[in-house]
Amino acid sequence: MFKYGIEHLTVNKAITIANGTLKAVITEEVKNKVNDCRQKVETIASSNKAVYGINTGFGPLCDVQITPEQTSKLQENLLITHAVGVGNPIDKELSKIMMICKVHALCQGFSGVRLELIERILYFIENDLLPIVPEQGSVGASGDLAPLSHLFLPLLGEGEFWIDDAIEPAKKVLEQHNLKPMKLEAKEGLGLINGTQFILAHTIIGLKKMEYLLNLADVSGVMSLEGFQGSASPFKEALHKIRPFKGNLKVAERIRMLLKDSQNLENHFECSRVQDPYSIRCMPQVHGASRNAYYHLNELAEIEMNSVTDNPIVLSETEAISGGNFHGQPLAMALDYTSIAASELGNIADRRCYLLLEGKYGLPRLLTKAGGLNSGYMIPQYTTAALVTENKSLCFPPSADSIPTSLGQEDHVSMGSISGRQFNQILGNVEKILAIELMYAAQAMEFRRPNTFSKIIEENFKIIRSKVTKLEDDRVLKDDINTLITMVKNQVFIVH
Repeated sequence: MFKYGIEHLTVNKAITIANGTLKAVITEEVKNKVNDCRQKVETIASSNKAVYGINTGFGPLCDVQITPEQTSKLQENLLITHAVGVGNPIDKELSKIMMICKVHALCQGFSGVRLELIERILYFIENDLLPIVPEQGSVGASGDLAPLSHLFLPLLGEGEFWIDDAIEPAKKVLEQHNLKPMKLEAKEGLGLINGTQFILAHTIIGLKKMEYLLNLADVSGVMSLEGFQGSASPFKEALHKIRPFKGNLKVAERIRMLLKDSQNLENHFECSRVQDPYSIRCMPQVHGASRNAYYHLNELAEIEMNSVTDNPIVLSETEAISGGNFHGQPLAMALDYTSIAASELGNIADRRCYLLLEGKYGLPRLLTKAGGLNSGYMIPQYTTAALVTENKSLCFPPSADSIPTSLGQEDHVSMGSISGRQFNQILGNVEKILAIELMYAAQAMEFRRPNTFSKIIEENFKIIRSKVTKLEDDRVLKDDINTLITMVKNQVFIVH
């Protein structure tokens, strides 16, 4: 059981809460903390002192004071006017993780919203009432305003929910659950839509996917090495201990594990080759650098998951600080860097695919013995090349850009929402590239029989061959490729 507002939220915990494996609750201790902060907001709201977002307008209208009678309308107008996102809806899982992260932030006791508001969001999470959130429209400061507004419009009976794969009006769904639309009170609109939960949800999903792809890239790379009959010497521990980057050490260790007891490797031991191409022997350095970036982003994401990112932050009955915790730059810059790191996994995999086609060291050209009449595996590498270039174009760092908004009040923004979306697009392309490398590597390994490979490599070879047979004569390859892409997405390959 996970306790909102008390325990440390992680990537894995957020995902297991979202898929229903881990139950998450609000304890009495947290309820007291939330109620105490709410009392502070009510004291401020009833005073004559102007406090941003509690009894003033928003953005450039922060100099307009609002009467207590106008407070509820002010907060509701905030959600309605800021729900201006466009584009396709984000995945349901992203909407759910956004709500989970928002509940955890509100339960820290610095946002000043009512407990019943948090409990309504919790009801949405537990009953899979997942709001429709458009993918475009956030500049990543002042938080993810547009997507969070769409996420919480259903609290007011506005907006839409996913019901299975259909889109239903929120008002209709609330009626079906015997729920009345809520009336927002002082500070609650800001507490809901200020924050980085859109960026954060994309980061969480991306990190989980990248963790598997980092491991799979080691597997597909070793399978290519075995097909190429490369050398194991570049992966010796002594070599990497004198340049001890954490990721490099980990990849070299994993490659040694993946090559353990390989008969194919033993047969290659006395060969005359001095060096393998970089895409083979530099896997610890390249895969390792990507892994280092993953470690860094994961560290930052965990800080963000357990932070308060709305505005203003309520510290006492007399002090509510209007700061910048909503600014997405800490994640945006790291997302851009990690996008490059993810892209490189695909880049080097494409080079290994090309290497296996060249017809060297006992492999037939294009991985077919019937070349000429047959093109063999010539063309799938065109696809990996196209995907690699697409990823390169997606590596432009949105965090390097900033367009002022809100009449200059918000004059530097992070664009981190775009960084998060690009990160996941890149990872989706890497899944496809690695699927094609696995197809190539399995074909190359066929030409090394009767040699055997390590247990884990043999197991993965069998997984491939259970769905995709050896290529003897030309056939339509799109089905093979799509099958392997699905297998990668479903994470069926053994990586440990």
